[in-house]
Amino acid sequence: MSDLRDLYQEVILDHNKHPHNFGELNDADRHADGFNPLCGDKLVVYVNFDDEIITDVSFVGSGCAISKASASLMTDAVKGKTVTEARGLFEDFLSLVTDDKAKLNHATLGKLAVFEGVRDYPTRVKCARLAWHTLRAAVEDRHEVVTTE
Repeated sequence: MSDLRDLYQEVILDHNKHPHNFGELNDADRHADGFNPLCGDKLVVYVNFDDEIITDVSFVGSGCAISKASASLMTDAVKGKTVTEARGLFEDFLSLVTDDKAKLNHATLGKLAVFEGVRDYPTRVKCARLAWHTLRAAVEDRHEVVTTE
């Protein structure tokens, strides 16, 4: 097994067992609900802002290891970023997990780059994307439940 695949598994399992930023933000400026009917993943993403900066972000919910790890790493990645920077990470992440020809700067993605391995498992891509689509709905103040279908 390759070093990247080993790292992928290690990071996914660690963030599934010990997710970062897990818990409700009682004073959240916005939140959104997400649901992946294929896998049964359900989560809520909470966001606080100071102007255009995401000052705090968290999530609650249940789901598979990939879904929880994606949400955990996403919250780490976008905290302290501007909305524009978070949108850029969203686009880069989607390219990472869906486009094997994407030319991405892995240094910009940081630990999110381990999700490149999800591309090899097409049914799991929706699990990895759920938190990101839910974050986008929260940032855009949309109130419908986000689904991966």
